[in-house]
Amino acid sequence: MAWARWLRRHGWQLPLHPLQLVGMAVFAALVAAFYVVLGLGPYIGSTVAGNTLLALFSFSRSGKAPGVGLLHAPFSLLPMSFPKAYWDQALELAPLFNELVDRVSLDGDFLQEKLARTKDVDSFTRRLLDIHSKMMKLNKKEDVRLGLTRSDYMVDGATDLLLQVELNTISTSSNGLACGVCELHRNLIRQHERELGLDPNHVVGNTAITQHAEALAGAWAEYNKQSAVVLVVVQEEERYMYDQYWITVALREMYGVTTIRKTMAAIEAEGELHPDGTLVVNGLPVAVVYFRAGYSPDDYPSETEWRARLLIERSSAIKCPSIAHHLVGTKKIQQELAKENVLERFLDNKSDIEKVRKCFAGLWSLDNDTIVMSAIESPELYVLKPQREGGGNNIYGDKLRETLVNLRKEGSNELAAYILMQRIFPPASLCYLVREGTCIKDNSVSEFGVFGAYLRNKDKVIINGHCGYLMRTKAASLNEGGVVAGYAFLNSIFLT
Repeated sequence: MAWARWLRRHGWQLPLHPLQLVGMAVFAALVAAFYVVLGLGPYIGSTVAGNTLLALFSFSRSGKAPGVGLLHAPFSLLPMSFPKAYWDQALELAPLFNELVDRVSLDGDFLQEKLARTKDVDSFTRRLLDIHSKMMKLNKKEDVRLGLTRSDYMVDGATDLLLQVELNTISTSSNGLACGVCELHRNLIRQHERELGLDPNHVVGNTAITQHAEALAGAWAEYNKQSAVVLVVVQEEERYMYDQYWITVALREMYGVTTIRKTMAAIEAEGELHPDGTLVVNGLPVAVVYFRAGYSPDDYPSETEWRARLLIERSSAIKCPSIAHHLVGTKKIQQELAKENVLERFLDNKSDIEKVRKCFAGLWSLDNDTIVMSAIESPELYVLKPQREGGGNNIYGDKLRETLVNLRKEGSNELAAYILMQRIFPPASLCYLVREGTCIKDNSVSEFGVFGAYLRNKDKVIINGHCGYLMRTKAASLNEGGVVAGYAFLNSIFLT
């Protein structure tokens, strides 16, 4: 009994009565539905705070008509218990990674050299590098640089270390959804505080939307043209419309900044470049281009989209991210940064270097025969990663062994298209997970990401810090993660 009371006070994965689960799931759905039905305030000008849980309803079944077949994003019924020491460590790392990304992005020769073999076997990386090379030949300088990143981590159960899973530099999504689920959990715990024995104040508040908006508005201000807009680049059939819409609401209501949403094809059709470098889309000058698409080959189905990307890069608009920032987020560059003495090329402070290096998991190129053989013999200890973003791309287990054996047998240059990473095994716990209105109980693990914001104008750093977080939980039996990919559930942090 004492142990049960301790769990209720210090954790959240509780042996709740089935009727409690049903009641809480129904309550959660009703609360979210209330904010969707009555929270159509974004269209009639209500405050950002008044629309908190609209973000939870982000996936349209059709993707073509907003609001048709609306479906709530999958979420955990209760927040994840998370030690404060790991939280503090991740927050301390955020500005270091922001600075690292910016400095690496300025070293064009490093990016071209380290991705040279990859581009020979990966057409998507080659096209990105081609645009980057054109900008280098034009000596194109980005005086104002804006980075909105997310560094993802897992706690390794064997070592109790916080290890980085990946660093995302383009289209760092779920900021709106993350804020929504945080408020949902606080509300649930307030309503059931007696039964749960939890303090709602231990649910870590999420500032992702307001701080992302602050960074975008800051970049808009640095562009210094009142009539200019923020251009949000979206996919053709966008399922994350409400997650993105939250930022546009914040920009309008907090800073008076106008946003427009365009696909790459629409930008190519409606965009033009003025002689002074101004990007004009549908008659509107663009101050900031905020990519919520463009990270996957699927976003470039034709030459039209590639022409749009080149048009954007040639312009004076502030890109989030620029082509150089985008390339820093490739798996190959992250593997290169983990090599001995490479961080010293970009960071000056020895203490900062050690802090960053401490969070690196094992990362190797496939030139390392010893590691490749180890992965073939024990594939369960590794992850094979291609140069892709968006979830669902990594290779595990028997498929990993088969892929490596075939690549080595053929003596293929395709080896350069992948990296190997140490597989991280976080501790598992029982969770209650809600998808499409159904609550299930499953043994689960979580991945924790910290959003970062970096804004610089020449030598002046205007913003460099963390800006909210994303907690995702998935069944321990699954290899892949990712909410949009259909594997993970949105969660929040209960600090212990």
